[in-house]
Amino acid sequence: MNSTSFALSRRRLLTGAAALSVLPACAAQVPSSVVSTTEQEIGGVPLSQIVDGYGLIEDAGYRLPPVPPKYLQGLNRRAYVPYRGYEAAGTIEADLHAKFLYFIQNDGMAWRFPVGVGRQGLSMSYDTVIKRKEQWPSWTPTANMLRREPEIYGEYRNGVPGGLANPLGARALYLYQGNRDTYYRIHGTNDLGSIGNSGSAGCIRMFNHDAIFLFPKVPLQTRVTIRDYADSVAIEGEAVANRGRELPPTYVPPEELYSAAAASGPPQFGAATGVESLGY
Repeated sequence: MNSTSFALSRRRLLTGAAALSVLPACAAQVPSSVVSTTEQEIGGVPLSQIVDGYGLIEDAGYRLPPVPPKYLQGLNRRAYVPYRGYEAAGTIEADLHAKFLYFIQNDGMAWRFPVGVGRQGLSMSYDTVIKRKEQWPSWTPTANMLRREPEIYGEYRNGVPGGLANPLGARALYLYQGNRDTYYRIHGTNDLGSIGNSGSAGCIRMFNHDAIFLFPKVPLQTRVTIRDYADSVAIEGEAVANRGRELPPTYVPPEELYSAAAASGPPQFGAATGVESLGY
């Protein structure tokens, strides 16, 4: 993980979930037959633009706003698709070149999720299994991260509590080889712009909405396999196998991150309107 994982959308996440946007009308210049209208917004997204599956979520005292539609264009959203790979049902297959994660089903279909992947994630080439699952996990940089980039991670060596500002987002699946923690994770993120792209570091990132959707469906001991580039090209096509771009790192000062983490909760909310049901 690097600080890119929590920078882009943190401020939006902490500003509240619902607002009203009123479009002013100039009565002297508008014919009386034209009636000005207002459209409710949730988390800055007009109701008419909220994408199914990516609306307002309340979870464990946290309120996740809708994902703005600009981040959900084309292939960059959850889909139930025919599975054209070679793995068995019940497996998670990560295509780190096409920036997809597949959870393979018994009917020849798969849930396909867009992901972001960092330099560390791109080095993954071996099978792992999920041996730990956490909701709203805390995050502590690994020893390798501290050794490699102490100027970025050193001030976080004591960890960041779970919450809206945390780099691991709403959910994390921990990948092991045997009893050894690989320190690779499949996890949520509030860095919405990283999905479908590559970062300078980090594991496999998903929209928090997708991480919450996937989490209860995946049992412990689920096998996670990595699709190689040749298979990615053969299955997805060369253009999709090379989609996305390399994103530069974004540094967030520790005082800002810890302040945001403290302010983010877990807050307690009253009833909210427009809360999305994910069907479980």
